[in-house]
Amino acid sequence: NFYAHSKEHEPLENWEPLFTPFGEGDKDCQGDTCEKCRNLEPIHGHLNKVAWWAGKFAAEMFPTESPESAARADAREWGRLAGLWHDLGKFSKEFQEYLAKAGDLHTGEIVGKVDHTSAGAQHSVQSAPVLGHIFAFIISGHHSGLLDALGDGASLHNRLKKDVFAYTDAPAELLQLKEPSLPGRIERGFLDPENPKGAPTPAFFARMLFSCLVDSDFLATEAFMDPDQHRVRPRPAEDILEKMSDVLDKRLQTFGEPRSDVDRQRAAVLDRCRKQADAETGFFSLTVPTGGGKTLSSLAFALKHAIRNNLRRVIFVVPFTSIIEQNAGVFSEIFANLAAGAGPIVLEHHSNLSPERETTASRLAAENWDAPLVVTTAVQFYESLFANKTSRCRKLHNIARSVVILDEAQALPVDYLRPCLESLRQLVDFYRASVVLCTATQPAIHHAEDFPVGLKNVREIVEDPRALYNSLRRTRVVDRGVLDDATLAAGIADERQALAIVNTRRHAREIFRRLPKSDENFHLSALMCPKHRTVVLERVRQALNEEKPVRLISTQLIEAGVDVDFPVVFRSLAGIDSIAQAAGRCNRNGKHKDLGTVHIFRSEHQRAEAYFRDTAQISTRILALDSDPLSLDSVEKFFSLYYRQHNPPQGRPWDTKEILPAFRLQEDQSLPFLFQFREAAQKFQLIENVQAAVIIPYDDAAKALADQLRNESIPLHRDLLRGLQPYTVQIYQPEFNRNRPQFESVRDDQFHILICPETHYSPDFGLDFQSQDATSLIV
Repeated sequence: NFYAHSKEHEPLENWEPLFTPFGEGDKDCQGDTCEKCRNLEPIHGHLNKVAWWAGKFAAEMFPTESPESAARADAREWGRLAGLWHDLGKFSKEFQEYLAKAGDLHTGEIVGKVDHTSAGAQHSVQSAPVLGHIFAFIISGHHSGLLDALGDGASLHNRLKKDVFAYTDAPAELLQLKEPSLPGRIERGFLDPENPKGAPTPAFFARMLFSCLVDSDFLATEAFMDPDQHRVRPRPAEDILEKMSDVLDKRLQTFGEPRSDVDRQRAAVLDRCRKQADAETGFFSLTVPTGGGKTLSSLAFALKHAIRNNLRRVIFVVPFTSIIEQNAGVFSEIFANLAAGAGPIVLEHHSNLSPERETTASRLAAENWDAPLVVTTAVQFYESLFANKTSRCRKLHNIARSVVILDEAQALPVDYLRPCLESLRQLVDFYRASVVLCTATQPAIHHAEDFPVGLKNVREIVEDPRALYNSLRRTRVVDRGVLDDATLAAGIADERQALAIVNTRRHAREIFRRLPKSDENFHLSALMCPKHRTVVLERVRQALNEEKPVRLISTQLIEAGVDVDFPVVFRSLAGIDSIAQAAGRCNRNGKHKDLGTVHIFRSEHQRAEAYFRDTAQISTRILALDSDPLSLDSVEKFFSLYYRQHNPPQGRPWDTKEILPAFRLQEDQSLPFLFQFREAAQKFQLIENVQAAVIIPYDDAAKALADQLRNESIPLHRDLLRGLQPYTVQIYQPEFNRNRPQFESVRDDQFHILICPETHYSPDFGLDFQSQDATSLIV
């Protein structure tokens, strides 16, 4: 008898068997039709259950009209074989002895003390000398993360040469299995004739197959080790997208007949999105000025498009954590009556709170995006596509056959533009995803002779974006030149209702302090926890709706998707895309008789705003030449200049960190795939300055969650991590280090709780170590 997992102080019959023979008996595994594996019953072997689910996940990435098609069947076999071979090392006598001594294998992180992953990797290469290396990557990394092909320390090359404990007692029916054929679409992409030495398709396939394996392994382990958590996992109904589309349509009908020009244009955008939803999968753009109803219109398109093309979910990608709560809140309210019968409909997945080190508990608590509507950040989305850690890769197979809405798509980082666009291309070309570039300022990322990394065959959903822009124009731009802080603050104070957006937290704080003290003035920055920002925005919106005096000083976090409507906006010089987003908070609903005014000014703090220098210089050229700097022609000119200036004569254009060169092919069959997964993950950091997530005991709910986090007898679980996200602030690591005594670190120093918010958390500014005048918040 061989076991996969033991349970401390429990007899052997309660341990999880490693493998159940294939056959006809009552307890034998029936392969793809095995209900015991499908239900993750403890009576069947761990390998069988992981194989069943990995095969299912892999097959679901390749939809066809016939489930028995060759591509789907081949994909299932890839997943199934990865599952059957991933723990071959557990058949060794040494591992079984260790398991008996260790008791519960998953009480802590003990991987490596008895290596059980290298055996499966070596067997894969012995069975399939070339393609077996794909299996070897994912099997050797299914606990520690995808390895580099070459490197000091742990690498695939070293794992394949490592002496492993004998696993010859493994059943012959496992050891004699042969490699399957590649799914047809993937096979065609393995050698790109335009880039014969590059390897984006096989590397991406390995990563997606890795996702299938680790998600299956986590689910099977969770079902055995933590059945209570497993039972509460969401299992959305199969027809949930149809139900969501019906509910959304009914909600949109309640808006009634359009009563203004803005309402009529929003209705036209929605109608066009519904009509275009019947199109085949691919790339789409939705170019609609801010305030034109993009959010709900794009969701209506996505749901109908998913139903039409047999896709599985909608993934809404927003640029900043600061607006996740707003969008997810709107969606959750719309679908509230569906959630009770089908599990959670809307999943918010932030990127700002996760354990600093992977443990079994944190992996089991990780999200796998098994929800019909996921709202996440661009950082979480793109970094996951290039991650190597198991917890971050776990979700990837669920991106296949999805509609991905890139809200504010202009936020694509230029230094990472090429790998980002390549990952989107992989999803669309090989995994039947649709990607919607949804923005008021469409970036010039279409393929061109001088921009070869651009996207091809992008279909615009709106018939005439320029006509739509002209009909929805609600602001005028005034270039004010240089404004010192005193003049700027005086100008804001003179306005009855005004929004000022500046480029740095320090500048926002300085301008707010210069305003006359008043309950009519508010401040927003990322040093305030999301819950605090929500409270401030609710008060601001209430004042706006009641036409009371209100002035808001904010960093740029308010620009992307935050629904506020001021008659006057002041914007510190930045990119034209940022200026357009600021203008979207001005006369947003067209309710003012005159055009709203957007004042563009140059800050007196130019040195502190060096990060914006490139975009600001290009914007200065646009402002000097174009009478309407926010027109679509001006926006396209801005992005063309910006992207093309990042095409150096030497070096890697639009891939400054050289991410894609980390994946290469070579003719040496001993290591044909030179995939540096760990290296690429370390390089692909959209937020390059390392930040620490700190938890703010902002209200009673936050304090109760912090108490749970302190209680290490309570294992980490999804609901706890989700609950803490609205109370989390990111600060740069040096600032955290300087103020570390102000934080209580728990769970082996992985989570950090602010000890004294009365002293270090201001009701105006949020986290505050510069002054001692912070007063306690009573919420």
